[in-house]
Amino acid sequence: MLKTIDNLLNRITMYRLVLYYLIFLLGAAAGLSLLGILKYDVFALLFSIGFLIAVCWCVNWIFARTFRVAANVESVYISALILALIITPLQSFNDLWFLGWSAVLAMASKYIVAIDRKHIFNPIAFAAALTYFTLNRSASWWVGNAPMLPFVLMGGILVVRKIGRSDLVLGFLITTVAATLGLSIYAGGDWIGALQKFFLYSPLFFFAFLILTEPLTTPPTRKSRIGYGLLVGFFFTPQIHFGTFYITPELAILIGNIFSYIVSPKTRMVLRLKEKIKIGPDVYDFVFARVRHFAFSPGQYMEWTLGHDHPDGRGNRRYFTLASAPTEKTMRLGVKFYQKSSTFKKAMLRMNTGDEIVAAQLAGDFVLPEDPKQRCVLIAGGVGITPFRSMIKYLLDTHQSRPITLFYTNKTIADIAYKDIFDRAQHELGIQIIYTVTDSTNLPSYWKGTIGRITPELIKNKVPDYQDCIFYISGPKGMVDSFKESLNQMNLPSSQIKTDYFSGLA
Repeated sequence: MLKTIDNLLNRITMYRLVLYYLIFLLGAAAGLSLLGILKYDVFALLFSIGFLIAVCWCVNWIFARTFRVAANVESVYISALILALIITPLQSFNDLWFLGWSAVLAMASKYIVAIDRKHIFNPIAFAAALTYFTLNRSASWWVGNAPMLPFVLMGGILVVRKIGRSDLVLGFLITTVAATLGLSIYAGGDWIGALQKFFLYSPLFFFAFLILTEPLTTPPTRKSRIGYGLLVGFFFTPQIHFGTFYITPELAILIGNIFSYIVSPKTRMVLRLKEKIKIGPDVYDFVFARVRHFAFSPGQYMEWTLGHDHPDGRGNRRYFTLASAPTEKTMRLGVKFYQKSSTFKKAMLRMNTGDEIVAAQLAGDFVLPEDPKQRCVLIAGGVGITPFRSMIKYLLDTHQSRPITLFYTNKTIADIAYKDIFDRAQHELGIQIIYTVTDSTNLPSYWKGTIGRITPELIKNKVPDYQDCIFYISGPKGMVDSFKESLNQMNLPSSQIKTDYFSGLA
């Protein structure tokens, strides 16, 4: 069942899944309103949705043209639909000022309250907070009610599973529930009733699944994400106040955003294509000239934005692992193209020397251990080799010899990428490189690698002390999950298994 769900999730991007989730919630709200379960007028709800979409689209278009940046249309719709779920549907035409001003603030914050064109605050939280101080009106967060809870949970769990942020969500939920319980008991109140009200009649889960996990304002590493979740969870607790001033959900996330900005890399670069090299039947190496030096760890990834006409549902953003090492003067991306590629990849394939792409949001924990004596096993499939190219090129450039074994599997010999780098590492650093191909037809006589898949038996044979190793797995999600299962069957704990996964991979 879980594999079927994961296969479905892999076919859509994070942004598209969130958009579907919001449409699902608003559809459920409209149905509940028609049935009289919710008190809202369904036509007022639909009008509010349409009005917010129109204002958000227009304002975003103006700012995108003014600042000359590529706009992600899906994010416009997402912002509008979230606003529709936290601001009470239109009850009189006087409410249009509130709805319109909220939409304007949400869109404007992405461009104005930004550094290096990277917004600092969650746009929805920023708009909700500022409307209070400018119009003296607050978001009601009406999505947080008992009839809507089952729908919020159904879609929200899928979103968290897709983006791989369960650590962040769990840290937040545990903290805010524990704080609510503790403060209720301390005050001598009805703690059971307080928890029941908190679960059923607050935006707790909607906030956790959607607002908290907004990717552009979330810290990049696991430790900082957990700290972010704990901090926001504490301030989200209903009893937290300073005198007569109580912390609202939007203020809680804004406080967290400040923490996130402090601990996050501030990198945003406009890069120009230097050359495009075909390194496999469907794989290209994109080499970009660096505009400046910036620090990153081999194995990390970035968000890449490529403006192009008529983007499809997958939008104009992607996450790619850096194939280059920090020691190189260029930045590299290894990208695989499919017969039915997205408009983003088609636009990328059409790039010529001098064309621009935007790189931002450096993130990821898929890095080598600090201890140079720690034995590591790297397992890659296809273009999943890119983080290992970064790691091993860095070791070559810095003359570091580490106890590493690399298993690299492909369908054919022609699919093997960056072989020159790995052969050098084997010769100069003593790194053990094991190439495997799954298609045994027409293999040349000089082939000395392994034929077939990487099996537990092969790993045990090549790495007898595998139980002392940290395993790194990178490749298609199905392959990664399969290897994780195999390693678990080899009695390896999860703490010794690292996977290259980040939000928006599909």
